[in-house]
Amino acid sequence: MEPIIRVENISRLYHVGGRAVPALQDVSLTAVAGQVVALRGRSGSGKTTLLNCIGGLDRPTSGRIWVGGDEVTQLAEARLVQLRRQKIGFVFQSHALLPTYSARENVDLMLRLANLSRKERLARTEQVLRLVGLGKWMDHRPFELSGGQQQRVAIARAIATRPAVILADEPTGELDTTTGQQILQLFRHIADVEGTTVLIATHDLAVDAFANEVVHLQDGRILTTIPH
Repeated sequence: MEPIIRVENISRLYHVGGRAVPALQDVSLTAVAGQVVALRGRSGSGKTTLLNCIGGLDRPTSGRIWVGGDEVTQLAEARLVQLRRQKIGFVFQSHALLPTYSARENVDLMLRLANLSRKERLARTEQVLRLVGLGKWMDHRPFELSGGQQQRVAIARAIATRPAVILADEPTGELDTTTGQQILQLFRHIADVEGTTVLIATHDLAVDAFANEVVHLQDGRILTTIPH
C-alpha cells in the first residue's frame, strides 16, 4: 500500500542562547491507511515536534514530509490551512473544546468550516458522536461531561471531516488508566472502521496493545521501530 504519511530525513533545529539545539535529527518513517503508530519517548525526545512538523504546525529545518500525496514541507501557509481542514485531524491532551458549545455544536463547527450543507452536517455530526459512544450526550456542554467524554468529543470533532490522518498528542495524559485505555481502544476502532491513519505521541505503555507499530524516540532520533 502507498503510505499516507511519508517522512524523509527530517531534522528540526531551534536556536537557543546563540546555539543550535536539535529537536529532531534525521527522522524517517511511513504509515499507511488504517494504521495506528505510537510515538513513545521521554519528554524532550521529539514526539510533539514530529507531530507538529507532519501537521504543518511547524517546519523542519531539513528533510521532506508528505501527507496524502501533498508535500507538506513545500506548501504555502494558506494551502497548509486547507490541508489541515481537509486531511488532518488533531487531538490534544487538553481537549481544546469550546466551553459554551454542546458536543454537537463543537463537532458541527468543523463541518461548517468545511462548507458542508446543514443536512450533511447533521448526519455526520450524529454519526461520529455515536461512533465515539456519545449518542446520549450530544447536547451536553463540556462542563457537563467527564474528562474521558470530553476527549471523545475532541476525537469526534477531529474525524468529522473524514481526514486521512489523526495526530494525537498525549491524548490520555489527563485521564485515569481505565479511561485512557478506552480512548486508545477508540483510536484503534476508528482506524479499523474509518480507515484513518492515527499517530499517537504518548508516554502511555498501554498504547502498545492497540498500535500496529511502536516508534521509540530519544534525543530527537528514532531508536527502534517495533511492529505489533
